[in-house]
Amino acid sequence: MKLVIDTHTHTIASGHAFSTIQEMAAAAAAKGLRMIATTDHGPAMEGAPIAMFFSALLMLPDVISGVRVLRGVEANITDYDGGLDLPPRILRLLDFVIAGFHEVVLPPSNDMAKNTDALIKVIANPYVDAISHPGNPGYPIDIPAVTRAAGEHGKLLEINNNSAVVRIGSEENCRRIAAACRDLEIPVVCGSDAHTSFNVGSFTHSINILKGVNFPEKLVLNTSVRKMAKFLEDKRKRGL
Repeated sequence: MKLVIDTHTHTIASGHAFSTIQEMAAAAAAKGLRMIATTDHGPAMEGAPIAMFFSALLMLPDVISGVRVLRGVEANITDYDGGLDLPPRILRLLDFVIAGFHEVVLPPSNDMAKNTDALIKVIANPYVDAISHPGNPGYPIDIPAVTRAAGEHGKLLEINNNSAVVRIGSEENCRRIAAACRDLEIPVVCGSDAHTSFNVGSFTHSINILKGVNFPEKLVLNTSVRKMAKFLEDKRKRGL
């Protein structure tokens, strides 16, 4: 399985990452990627950019070092009602919006019903395209319910490569998410969650999880620029 798009990357703007957007794009090009999304953390994360940063992403060129760059954000879920740390007026300007739980923004909860309800509300947000690292064991969820919601709203669940390293215990959750998406024929997206240019396009753990559940390549959005272009076109048709 060859992935040509990385939909989850962080630059030095996130405050705890180490490469510029130019360095990320150059590294992506060297690895044969054709597209990346720059998804720095939303402003609720300590050290992250202010809200204006994300509207200013419009100043970036569409192509850097021969790689198409999607302007995006990893928005922080700020409460269990599905609140996010960027308003719709900014989210609507971005190409690709992922959103997820982060311990430093919203304390983990073992209340599965509460976590599930929050994620379903975020999935229903018309400006959100994907849920980042939904397999995070700090926020247990009803995987079938979240998967069905993603299918109903045409959203993506991420198989996060970095989770295998920094979120111990997430791999089994990711396998269960992948299996649920396989059974319902719901597309997934793989993200490196790279915080340095050295890790952009790193998908070893994600691919192993997908192969482990016999996940069909046709349902992996990262395998084709055409698939991503259609996803973005469908988003534009919804007026977003």
